[in-house]
Amino acid sequence: MKLGRLNHVGVATPSIEASIAYWRDVMGATKIHEPFDMPSNGVKVCFVDTPGENGTHGTQIELIEPLGADSPIHGFLAKNPAGGQHHMCYEVPDIHEARAWFEGLGKKVLGETRIGAHGTLIFFVHPKDMGGVLTEIMETPKGDH
Repeated sequence: MKLGRLNHVGVATPSIEASIAYWRDVMGATKIHEPFDMPSNGVKVCFVDTPGENGTHGTQIELIEPLGADSPIHGFLAKNPAGGQHHMCYEVPDIHEARAWFEGLGKKVLGETRIGAHGTLIFFVHPKDMGGVLTEIMETPKGDH
């Protein structure tokens, strides 16, 4: 099993609005998607597109803001009040095959496989098993994500 392309880098933020201004005004982002709430995951999400080469899609930045004290992002922001890189997300063609592969290697998969912000199935692998980086594995999206 091989990981596919780096789909996005998750960045936790105490304020999506402030982060949008940063990505637009400082980093020059020209395509910023409309923020939306994901109550099932306890977060508000906003994708920022980066350009790819030769008309391809670049890696997205996923801005994530907690929806409340129960949000999994709340603890991260308690330790990192200004926000910061939360996770990296790689695509795979078959999420079930990927999960079985990681589990077969003895990697700690966190929680159940569930629907993520792109509308496809995802799971997370513990940073201790991934070189210190919380890693999201997602089934490659169909369509324009």
